[in-house]
Amino acid sequence: MIKKISLGLLVLALSTSCVSKKIYGDLENKYTDLKKENRSLSDENESLLKAKNKLESDKDALEKSLDKIKSERDKLTADQKALNEKMDRLQDSYKALEKNSNEALQDNLKKNRDLLAELEAKEKALSIEQERLNKNAERLKELEDKIAAKEATMRKLKETLSNALNGFEGKGLTVEQKNGKVYVSMENKLLFNSGSWSVGSEGKKAVVELGKVLGDNPDIAVLIEGHTDNDPYGGSGPIADNWDLSTKRATAIVAILSENRAINKKNLTAAGRGEFSPLATNDTAEGKAKNRRIEIILTPRLDEIAEMLNEID
Repeated sequence: MIKKISLGLLVLALSTSCVSKKIYGDLENKYTDLKKENRSLSDENESLLKAKNKLESDKDALEKSLDKIKSERDKLTADQKALNEKMDRLQDSYKALEKNSNEALQDNLKKNRDLLAELEAKEKALSIEQERLNKNAERLKELEDKIAAKEATMRKLKETLSNALNGFEGKGLTVEQKNGKVYVSMENKLLFNSGSWSVGSEGKKAVVELGKVLGDNPDIAVLIEGHTDNDPYGGSGPIADNWDLSTKRATAIVAILSENRAINKKNLTAAGRGEFSPLATNDTAEGKAKNRRIEIILTPRLDEIAEMLNEID
């Protein structure tokens, strides 16, 4: 519209030769002002369009936000309804519990009384058991002391025997302690001739020295075992075989020990083992010599220890 007016004024000015210069200048100035105004209006229009677009975008965002808020509101409403229903159920349950609380309390009191009585009974049983264990512990300590004393006695006995029989070392006599016992081993070369059960003079000296130590230890049980190699007995007379020979030899040692009146004969036992408990192989002369022997096994009397063991529950 402004452009049309401006163009008309220009045509009018050109077609009228009588128009003064001043009027022409005014018109030109107005045209310039109108152009500026037009640009200003265009800029404003563009700014308004941008504002409109932004407003529409903000509107869309607000509508989406509103939809989200409505959705959350609906969910909260549903949750509130569910919570109210749950609250109603809880209240019903509470009323039911409250109604039965007295009966439940009485029942629990009875259970607690029964449990307390059971605990008291168990505590009493535990106290009795603890007392028994303490008593057993004392007995075990006494038993350990007794065993230690027996072991000390056997160590001393072994030392005494070793000293007493020192002169027979290298002649087939050994003394050792094991398994709580003392073993005195005498090879037949020290005691007997081949096939004989008669003790030689040197062997008798050794047995007599052994008897002196045993006489000073009357509480020691003495087992005399006769052993042979696996060569069949080839002699004559009342001997049937190696087992019979080993028994005769053990009995001969018992007879010598019995001459010592300080030895309690109730503590002496003779046994023949024949060739059935060898120390070494019978395939060599040396092995056979070791197997032909008398073993004297000295054991402390354990009656008191056995009684203490029986007393322990």
